[in-house]
Amino acid sequence: MFQIIGIVMLFGLVFGSYIISGGKFGVILHALPHEMMAIGGAGVAAFLISNSIPTIKSSLSGLGKAFAGPKWKKQDYKDLLSLLFQLTKTMKTKGVIALESHIEKPAESTIFQKYPKVLKDHFATDFICDTLRMMTMNLEDPHQIEDAMEKQLEKHHHEALNAPHALQNLADALPALGIVAAVLGVIKTMGSITEPPEVLGGMIGGALVGTFLGVFLAYGLVGPIAARLQSIVNEDASYYKIIRSVLVAHLHGNAAQISVEIGRGDVPSPAQPSFLEMEETLSNMPAEAG
Repeated sequence: MFQIIGIVMLFGLVFGSYIISGGKFGVILHALPHEMMAIGGAGVAAFLISNSIPTIKSSLSGLGKAFAGPKWKKQDYKDLLSLLFQLTKTMKTKGVIALESHIEKPAESTIFQKYPKVLKDHFATDFICDTLRMMTMNLEDPHQIEDAMEKQLEKHHHEALNAPHALQNLADALPALGIVAAVLGVIKTMGSITEPPEVLGGMIGGALVGTFLGVFLAYGLVGPIAARLQSIVNEDASYYKIIRSVLVAHLHGNAAQISVEIGRGDVPSPAQPSFLEMEETLSNMPAEAG
């Protein structure tokens, strides 16, 4: 919502100030199609040249994510903590054998099925199951487990940041591409140097529209969208850090509820459930879930 308001303000204030100061909008409208063709076309071409297909796809989907906001909401964090509570409690009270059926086929697990959004996230599900699977194979050194999990998180986060980095690179390139378009306009103007001053003035003004558009798109639209997307990716990464914190705390011998409380500390503040909220949620779970 605030992103849409920001875009409306951006166009309204920039072009409104131009019109109020006596600027002629016709000059911009006349030059806009071919200047946008040069700048936008070159920007898209450079974007395609510099990025892989997965990065291009994630960048396009990231545009929607920049307006939609973080993927995980408060209830999602509560669900994840509840799931981890049930898994760690099952492992502690009933042993690894009772856990195997849940981690080998999570889609058929009575525990995982209660939290469909977690189950739908393949990385989260695999991250939980693979880590618990290592524990069932008698790899119980918390430091080794934590190191392995940290490497997985770094890899996943690095790949998730490809999209905002690609958009930021595009934003960095747009001012220069605007200059390219402006230079082409100047070349065109110099080829018509015998024309009267009023004609040359219009041509020079049209050429400068290229510089304006490059800077405007870079710092007004693409750059802020890239920054917003990076912020969302960083916030969503907290979701997976909770998994690491809870499972490592469990390996250190903590009770399931203590492990969950440690993981709750990784939840971003705006979405963080309180201690009492989590205590009430865990207390109301059916006895057989543990």
